[in-house]
Amino acid sequence: MVSSGDTAEEAAHGAVEGETRRDFLMLATGAFGAFGAAAAAWPLIHQMNPAADTLAASTIEVNLEPIQPGQRVLVKWRGKPVFIVRRTKEQVKEAGAVNWSGLPDPEPDSKRTQKPEWLIVVGVCTHLGCIPSGSKPSEVKGEFGGWFCPCHGSHYDTSGRIRKGPAPKNLPVPEYKFLSDKLVKIG
Repeated sequence: MVSSGDTAEEAAHGAVEGETRRDFLMLATGAFGAFGAAAAAWPLIHQMNPAADTLAASTIEVNLEPIQPGQRVLVKWRGKPVFIVRRTKEQVKEAGAVNWSGLPDPEPDSKRTQKPEWLIVVGVCTHLGCIPSGSKPSEVKGEFGGWFCPCHGSHYDTSGRIRKGPAPKNLPVPEYKFLSDKLVKIG
């Protein structure tokens, strides 16, 4: 015969065991649902990453060996022109001697270059986005020997700083690093 004490003890034990089982099922269901939501969201998030061809175009490596002192080279990076200049000692000295504190966008030459001999700037005028002339020997370089924007008359110096005209900022310096003395990576 079963006593009333045994029944109460079995009922209490069954209630505790039932709550534990229920809690486990709720946690397992929640974890399974979270995993399912993450698995469904992953392709949607992953498709927002840039394509491989876009990532490949985000950086370029330029061989500096064939560039002679005083020569300017134009390369394309992210669809924009980039001017690479191997400046002569005279150009470096001249750019460093400028009283930059009085310029429209004051910036010393030393902040615009990693190596004084090499100037690398994005060749897009900061006024309205025209491409300044001065990369080829036959082109007008402006009053300060740098670049001249034919659209609205902005003049840049040999450090790519705005010196005259409506442009509000200097030619931007892209992110770059020298991989060796003969190779630079832009981007």
